[in-house]
Amino acid sequence: SLTTCSGQDKKVNKHKADPVVRASPDEPLPPPQWEVEYVAAYFSRETCRDASHVIADIARLVGLARGSASEEECLGELKDKLDITPIKKRLEPFLNPILPRHTIRVNIGDVETQTLGPSTSSGISSDLLRLHFDAPAGTQLTTTADIDSPPCWAVPGRTVLAEPTGWGVISDIDDTIKITGTLSPVAVLKSTFIDTPTPVAGMPELYTDLVKLLADPIFFYLSGSPYNLYPFLRSFRKEHFPDGTMILRDASWQNLGGLISSLSVDVKTYKVDRLEKMHTWFPDRQFICIGDSTQKDPESYGEIARRHPGWIKAIYIRRVADENDIQGALDPDRNSNKRFETAFKGLDEKMWLVFDDADEVRRNVQLLTR
Repeated sequence: SLTTCSGQDKKVNKHKADPVVRASPDEPLPPPQWEVEYVAAYFSRETCRDASHVIADIARLVGLARGSASEEECLGELKDKLDITPIKKRLEPFLNPILPRHTIRVNIGDVETQTLGPSTSSGISSDLLRLHFDAPAGTQLTTTADIDSPPCWAVPGRTVLAEPTGWGVISDIDDTIKITGTLSPVAVLKSTFIDTPTPVAGMPELYTDLVKLLADPIFFYLSGSPYNLYPFLRSFRKEHFPDGTMILRDASWQNLGGLISSLSVDVKTYKVDRLEKMHTWFPDRQFICIGDSTQKDPESYGEIARRHPGWIKAIYIRRVADENDIQGALDPDRNSNKRFETAFKGLDEKMWLVFDDADEVRRNVQLLTR
């Protein structure tokens, strides 16, 4: 993914590629060999709003400052307890205005340039590009923004060319591999903006083992989080888990309520849609799906497994315990056998597992790959 502050867009033919010819000028270019989806999120860094009032709101909500405290008092109380610099950094994408109807020219692997965009009203663009050069499977391509004007800034994207067959892992993020506290809005705000991001116990080691057990699979990290959190989640993934494509919700929220909604509203519809897209990319690969019981992972994975028999080989759901009586009262069946049996109705009972410890998944995968 590329995140950019866009200045004056170049007026180009969106569907035109400009390969850099490495051989004779008269030698024909090879036909397209690979297709790559590029997602770009466009923000303006020139007009970022001040974060002070948002930090004060978060401090009151999570109990780090008195509810009646003024903005100045909140910031004073917070500075006595922790460094607010990381909080400002994580908040920045929520305070930067989004840029709709923008395009950006990108350089792919120093071989050709193509155009991404235009971005939607949410400041997101998604383009499936055909590459006009060949390269061996496993090749890593770096894509950079072709930017001339100084105010613009972009994060380079990295692409690994993957063969059509083999194994793959589809993983949720929040409360599957990262402790988020999805069941509580206050916990979400605290884990996202205040706390050091913490992996779920045993999961980094499990995912490292999956690389070996599944003979270097491709990884997709599918989350309901908006693209505002891409830098934060990418940094977390890079520190603790194998490389992989991070697929987030096509939204760039400008308020914290939107963040909470993205993790809870229409999650199944969103995830099944993205799973369908993955199937079009790799219909001949074998996948395992890993999620948790806080939201709609069981229902989403069960639905896609029924739609495409044989594509999903195993589903693993981490059972997240209720942290308080209120959560249990609101959804008493969330961790019940009835829920999981309904979610996985019609599937072989040996195909899915609800687990409490990562070792249970490791043993199951070992049997799966024998």
